[in-house]
Amino acid sequence: MAGAGAGSGFAMSGNADEFIAKWQARWPEWGIATAFVPAAQRDTAFAWFALLQELTDAAWGGADPTPGLAKLAWWNEELRGWAKGGRRHPLGEVLQARPAPWDALAAALLPLQASRELPPSADPAQAGLDAIALAVAGCEEALFGTGADAGANADAIAFDLLAERRLTWSDAGEAGRLPGVVPAPGTGTRPRRLQSAFIRERLRRASAGQDLAAPPLRSLWLAWRAARGTR
Repeated sequence: MAGAGAGSGFAMSGNADEFIAKWQARWPEWGIATAFVPAAQRDTAFAWFALLQELTDAAWGGADPTPGLAKLAWWNEELRGWAKGGRRHPLGEVLQARPAPWDALAAALLPLQASRELPPSADPAQAGLDAIALAVAGCEEALFGTGADAGANADAIAFDLLAERRLTWSDAGEAGRLPGVVPAPGTGTRPRRLQSAFIRERLRRASAGQDLAAPPLRSLWLAWRAARGTR
């Protein structure tokens, strides 16, 4: 992957707001959750989750894996560039200067891409998500840090990633079977706690055959509890 870059055929365009808007369109619950994120962290949180959506969509989206592989190869080079002070992607305008372990995230993209080929599993470890979850945990502690050990939150993040894959790229019935293996909530950053709360609510709603996005009052309740650390 490391050898691919501008010549990989991945055309990057747009600005950071466009990528963030695409993420927010998938997660309208964050229209409520915004108020529970410290103002100084909001732009970073939105750009971070937009970045994760770009990476996971590249890994899992579409019937043909080839375009996604090219995108992840480009992202591998881009994230390594962030670690050295460079950037090309618009989301880098918000994120690149943050002292996060971008190299570790880049290294986790290969196992993330490989997870596409693994058989469906309700176990995040068997789904090949351990490496990307640990890298995500490390970045989130760097970006929004609580002082906790990033590894302590990796299991919960791996579950979130697996659930997002099922919710976005599988049928609702398959996604709804995951609540039986929900790990204990982690002690992650506030943005992660909010996202985890919405993911777990979507799984519950998928099990019940309801629309995935919670209505505003339910989202408000979930965000309030997640912000307090009670979920």
